[in-house]
Amino acid sequence: MSDTNYWQTIAAHARTENRPFFSLAPMEAVTNAIFRRVVARAAAPDVFFTEFTNAISVTHPKAKFTVQGRLYVAPEEAHMPVVQLWGNQPEAFEAAALNVKDRGYQAIDLNMGCPDSTVIKNHGGSDLIRNPADAGAVIAATKQAGLPVSVKTRLGYSRLDEWPDWLRFLLEQDIPLLTVHLRTKKEMSRVAAHYELIDDIVKLRDEVAPNTLLQINGDIENYQDGCRLAAEHPGVDGIMIGRGIFTSPFAFERTPRAHSVQELLTLLNYQLDLYDDFSERFDTQRFASLKRFFKIYVRSQPHAAELRNAMMETHTTDEVRQLIADSPLMKTEQ
Repeated sequence: MSDTNYWQTIAAHARTENRPFFSLAPMEAVTNAIFRRVVARAAAPDVFFTEFTNAISVTHPKAKFTVQGRLYVAPEEAHMPVVQLWGNQPEAFEAAALNVKDRGYQAIDLNMGCPDSTVIKNHGGSDLIRNPADAGAVIAATKQAGLPVSVKTRLGYSRLDEWPDWLRFLLEQDIPLLTVHLRTKKEMSRVAAHYELIDDIVKLRDEVAPNTLLQINGDIENYQDGCRLAAEHPGVDGIMIGRGIFTSPFAFERTPRAHSVQELLTLLNYQLDLYDDFSERFDTQRFASLKRFFKIYVRSQPHAAELRNAMMETHTTDEVRQLIADSPLMKTEQ
């Protein structure tokens, strides 16, 4: 897949199947090499993204070793994920882009939508909506590595009516893909995604940059929801699922089916094994970070609350494995 047609190739393949392309959203402490492989085993999207990584840290002498786990791609991953970077210093993005290209990454996405206060305080994420000149400089600098450079953003910072000027600006930057989370930074996830604006955004894209692909993000739980949304709004090329993956690891399954408790807990055991291997490699994982995933596998079954509560009191992967082995949930499935 060449540098010039990375996203077009993905979109073209999806069109042959009469569907949008699908991706798993970049999420902090979620979309690392561990969970990407878990989702791939359950039902893979067309594209994975890495966790977002501070561009400065990729090459900084004192920080570059701390991001190795974020940038790690396991040999068994079928395709390289898209690396997502954040920050606001063009020189850092140019250096980071060259570095990740050497690592084998084929595409870079720029985070211009994260609402996290620490990221914004450091002039990254959604703060770039308020500083379009910085955003343009970052895009231009990242392009110097010769990889396709896409952008993920929100509709605005404080007000919904910011979206026409902000998205027009981004579309004028000659990017192959624009991903829009259909909320403002101020709205966070407290309101419903603004699906009512999709057709207007498509119209703007068609007017300003018809060759730029448009991907929609926000309140989309699974493959079926994404296909319906794209069908209702012609011109949408891609669908990104974020929090929906916490409803089911099978969110990208094309033909939904019932999944047994044993199947779900076997998938959790797989994640535990990957976690142990990752921790030995990088010594950066914290067991507490695993606990956010338990609800994916143990939700509405009989005895589920009891097992999940017990899992939240564990301190090691072996303790979790023992709970799974001893659980009535597993016994009822056998």
